[in-house]
Amino acid sequence: MNSSPVALDSLDLFGESFVRDPYPTLDLLRESAPVHHHPDTGLWLVSRYRDVREVLLDPVAFLPDNAQQAVTPLTVAALRPLVRSGFSLPPALADNGGPTHHGLRRLVTRFFNAQRVAEAVPLIERTALELLSPVRERLDGRGHCDLVADFARVLPCRVMIELLGVEGADPLTLARWSDASLELFWGRPSPERQVQLAVLAGEFHTWLTERCTGSAAPGSLMAALRDEAPDTATAVAVCYFVLIAGQATTGQLIATVLRRALDDGAAWERAAAEEGFAEAWSEEVLRREPPVTTWRRRAARDVSIGGVQVPAGAPLLLMLMGTGSDPEVFDEPARLCPHRPNARLHLSFGAGRHRCPGALLARTEAAIALRTAARSLPGLMASAGAEPPLLGLLSFRAPTEVTAHRR
Repeated sequence: MNSSPVALDSLDLFGESFVRDPYPTLDLLRESAPVHHHPDTGLWLVSRYRDVREVLLDPVAFLPDNAQQAVTPLTVAALRPLVRSGFSLPPALADNGGPTHHGLRRLVTRFFNAQRVAEAVPLIERTALELLSPVRERLDGRGHCDLVADFARVLPCRVMIELLGVEGADPLTLARWSDASLELFWGRPSPERQVQLAVLAGEFHTWLTERCTGSAAPGSLMAALRDEAPDTATAVAVCYFVLIAGQATTGQLIATVLRRALDDGAAWERAAAEEGFAEAWSEEVLRREPPVTTWRRRAARDVSIGGVQVPAGAPLLLMLMGTGSDPEVFDEPARLCPHRPNARLHLSFGAGRHRCPGALLARTEAAIALRTAARSLPGLMASAGAEPPLLGLLSFRAPTEVTAHRR
């Protein structure tokens, strides 16, 4: 194992200082301990672009089966509401290294292919304008607005409901269930908080089970899963993953894209006026500050990663966010450079057979959200004062508020 700097021995992956500004630590890991055993969690942190890519592209040596396991062991009290709801998530997509993965992924990607995303553009634009209308009224009346609660968080949820034909879904309820699931499985909640989150996750699972076993709209994701998934539990697991990834993480991406554009006033104005700028800006934010900051794998055997011996069964934490700032791949990585020639080499959507199937939709929504907001709310800038509160889970990071006012 590499010897690591003393500063890394006390690294708290959930700590305020790391969540607020992870870049110095990510740089230190990549330069001094690119494969580092983290004693607090038992995870092996893999930081260099080339090493992370190698792991992602080899699902035989590096298994995905721990990708969605709870980071913080669940208490008996938290398990009770999950058991009562029949909560069960067999391997489906991100954590599935078995033979069913290909068929399930192929089924899901039918709903996110280029044609479906292109057809969804008017829906995304229309929904964005609809959501921004009351935001503009609040801005005019109060002098400030929050672009997360009323826009970034809701837009992808509304789009997913329409795109996947999900009936009877309230966007805010779906967002609340998704947020609770992310915190329960990727956070460090207290025992009391675990119980609250487990109740919400159980409600989400029950709701999905009812829709995957009952009537579903023809052509909807749930109808397809009901007819083609191996069993109901797997169908529910696919829906659970797709609905969370498709709206919660996309909402996080939109929040970060908006925040960084507001920090750079020129970017906000260019997004409104310059063709292609919103797409280029969103791609750079994906490279430098993605919503999915890490992902997990497990070593199937004793293996060498970047010259470091890692034992069989070792849980790996791939530092996706840090790879986007690897100077071996990206020049001046700390600077957001729209239209960077190799921006799309980033690993923020993963790589290989488990690459995010909704990558195109997420890119499209983020760009439309930025362009539409910049045109609807000209002259906007981030409100001065304290830094915005941040979601700081093991694998997810984004502002939970983006407060802005007009210049």
